[in-house]
This record gives sequence, C-alpha cells and structure tokens, in this order.
Amino acid sequence: MAKIIDGKVISAAVKEKIAAEVRGLKEKGIVPGLAVIIVGEDPASKVYVSNKKKACEQLGMYSVEYALPENTQIDELLKLIDNLNKDSKINGILCQLPLPRHLDEDAVINAILPEKDVDAFHPVNVGKIMNGDYDFLPCTPAGIMEMLEYEGIDVTGKNCVVIGRSNIVGKPMAMLLLHKNGTVTITHSKTKDLAAFCRNADILVAAVGRAKFVTEDMVKEGAVVIDVGINRMADGKLCGDVDFDAAEKKASYITPVPGGVGPMTIATLMKNTLTAAKKQNKIV
Repeated sequence: MAKIIDGKVISAAVKEKIAAEVRGLKEKGIVPGLAVIIVGEDPASKVYVSNKKKACEQLGMYSVEYALPENTQIDELLKLIDNLNKDSKINGILCQLPLPRHLDEDAVINAILPEKDVDAFHPVNVGKIMNGDYDFLPCTPAGIMEMLEYEGIDVTGKNCVVIGRSNIVGKPMAMLLLHKNGTVTITHSKTKDLAAFCRNADILVAAVGRAKFVTEDMVKEGAVVIDVGINRMADGKLCGDVDFDAAEKKASYITPVPGGVGPMTIATLMKNTLTAAKKQNKIV
C-alpha cells in the first residue's frame, strides 16, 4: 500500500514559515497584499477564491477581491488591472481562470506586471522558468515539487511522465522536473499508447481533467503518483484523475483528492505573494 502524501500537513508547514516572515515584514511596516479578480459565477472558481482569501487572513496578509459580472468587457478588466499595477499596497495580482469566453485570457495575463504576476503566467516569467532563473513558479507545479522534497523523493534520473500539456500545469510541471534532473515525457490526448508511457513512469503526474482516468494497469509497481485533477462525480463526491483505490495498491506514494495537491497550490500562492512583497520593497 502506498504512503499518502498529505497536502494539508505539508502546506501547514509551508504556511508556518510564511507567517513568520510576514510578521517580520510587518515589523518593518510592510504588509504583503494580494488582489484576486474573479469574473462570472463559476462555482469551482468561487471556491478557489474563497480559499485564497482565507489563507491571506490566516497568514496576516492583506487581500482584496474583485468579483465582476459575467458580462464584464475586456477594457473594464484591463483598466482594473492597470489600477492594481499602480497600487503600492498590492504586491500580487491574480485573475482567476478560466475567464468567460468573450474575454481574451492572453491579453489579461500580459496586462499584469511580471513582478506582480504571482501565478507566473506572464511570458516574462514563463521565459525565466525555462532558463531556471525565476522569481515565481506556477502555484500547482511548485506545490508538487515541494511535496516531493518534503517526502525525500529524489527526482534525479527518474522517468517522469506528465499527463496533460496545459500552460498552467503540464508544461511548467515538466520544466520543474527537468530542472531537478528528471527524464521527462509529456503525454496528451494525441499520444499513441499513452498507457505504455505511464507504465514506465517512476513519477507519474496526472493533470488531464478526467475522473479516474489513470487506472491500475497504467501504474508501475512502486511509482510515485501525483493527482492534480479535481472532478465531481454524479453523487456529488470529489475525485481526481487517478483511480485512487486501485492505484494505491501499486504505488509507493500517492496524493489523495481532496487534501493532496490542492492545499499546496494555495500555500505556493501565499509564498509567491510574500516573495513579491519582499522584492518590491528591496528586501532580499
């Protein structure tokens, strides 16, 4: 049976360190500030935004939420971002994705100043991640790397397979594993015999957005299985992209859903906001 990688426990340890640094900054008169923008009524996005707000309060950070209606136009959204770029109380800006279809996500991402882009989606930050000389890392992939490090899982020389090629998780996840000397394969919907790649993975990261997509026969004996997915079943229960009960029998380590990667994503966002505050106030 696999060891459960508990995201709640690891994120609590990360947050404890962040809270201590925030207290130190407050003694210097600096309060890290995060602005979160949400457009529309997507239920999952609303939950994420609520969790981010709670985390800020818990760690003593300043946070402000802008909940905009579904029919918000691009000019209005870009004007808000411009105002937040100029606001010295705001160190980090996050615009919750996905946006309604009529809004240009690239234009929104590009409008956020790179030094306030705590999601690390701006092309400048993406380029820095490619080079390995970065200020911020995308929250979910960075949270996963923190989990591996916490559990003492060495990536060096391991066959690492990522299912999914999104800009938010798949691509940056592959790059971070590569930076840690993993041998990385990105698989996706057009991959021929995807299961064969998965069966060869020492570290398998599932970020495909399909409930229980990864079955027992796709998991190598002793593999580390990281489940990024969060899907709601017909009975209302949450599950990941991995068939947890089946994969747990073969894996050496596995993340649950919920309580695995999710809490680490929030913790990394807080870490990025803290980093942004320190850099903007010239504190190394």
